[in-house]
Amino acid sequence: MDSHTSPPPSSHPGTLHFIPPNLSAFEPSKPLARSLNINTLLWIGGLFDTYLSVSYPLRLAHALGPTWSLMTASLSSAGHSWGTSSIARDAEEIGKIVAMIKHMQPGGKVVIMGHSTGCQDCMEYVVGKGKENRPPVEGVILQAPVSDREAIEADVPAAMINEANQLALKMCREGHDKDVMPNRLTKVIFDRVAITARRWVDIASPAPTHDGADDYFSSDLSDERLAASFGKFLASTALLILEGGSDESVPESIDKHALVSRWTAATLIGGGVTDNANGGVVEGASHNLNGSPEAVVQDLIRRVVGFVGRLDGGELVHAAGGARI
Repeated sequence: MDSHTSPPPSSHPGTLHFIPPNLSAFEPSKPLARSLNINTLLWIGGLFDTYLSVSYPLRLAHALGPTWSLMTASLSSAGHSWGTSSIARDAEEIGKIVAMIKHMQPGGKVVIMGHSTGCQDCMEYVVGKGKENRPPVEGVILQAPVSDREAIEADVPAAMINEANQLALKMCREGHDKDVMPNRLTKVIFDRVAITARRWVDIASPAPTHDGADDYFSSDLSDERLAASFGKFLASTALLILEGGSDESVPESIDKHALVSRWTAATLIGGGVTDNANGGVVEGASHNLNGSPEAVVQDLIRRVVGFVGRLDGGELVHAAGGARI
């Protein structure tokens, strides 16, 4: 889920990396160390996002040290195209960009950072089907991981959600999963975006199974479900979770601190590594931080810089059995 709030028009120098046939990544210009081991933070946006529609990555790019560069990914699902795509396709495309980065910087580390649905993309990349075929990354950052299902349920009348869910499930059963849902059922929250029946099921995750492909972050997921996702993180891929304290896409009834604690616990039990010093709830942070107070933006940036610094310096050790460090 993502906000439509965007920064004002502007231009920024940088390099646009093209990965045929339809992928690209923008790397803002910044002074880098004369080193063969330049590390890369690959930022992945959420629903509706395009290059720089979220403003803080530019600030983050310049705050990172001289051995770290930042790229923002543009996938085939960018902008209004997400409704006919999937996080499985996103993960495959992220793999192609990571492979390009590793070819360019063979001695450098790679961290993928998701915002909103970009967090689902990151989860799918490291724990989803086909993960063993994707280039490994040294770290994952989840900024504003939210449940689309719970956001939809908070904003859309229950009768309309139920009608949309039942129709989408019927279309999928009858082999029409790639056909577009009637806009009258989806426009309340997604305006005029074309959404296939399969993508609706993925994001709305209808009851009783709640097994939509995008449903990684709902607060009502069982410990078993979390063990099958967060619990599958390898110790070689450190995790940083940054939940927005004022995230408008998270229902007020949800305890964000408790939710982050559950995700962290599942990661540790499975043998993964989390950064407790920098992770947690970013107080005052809205969903994408566009328009958030300067102090809040700086807090987020400080946490990310701290994470990659600890990763680069070897502080986030790959401890057997997992470690909250």
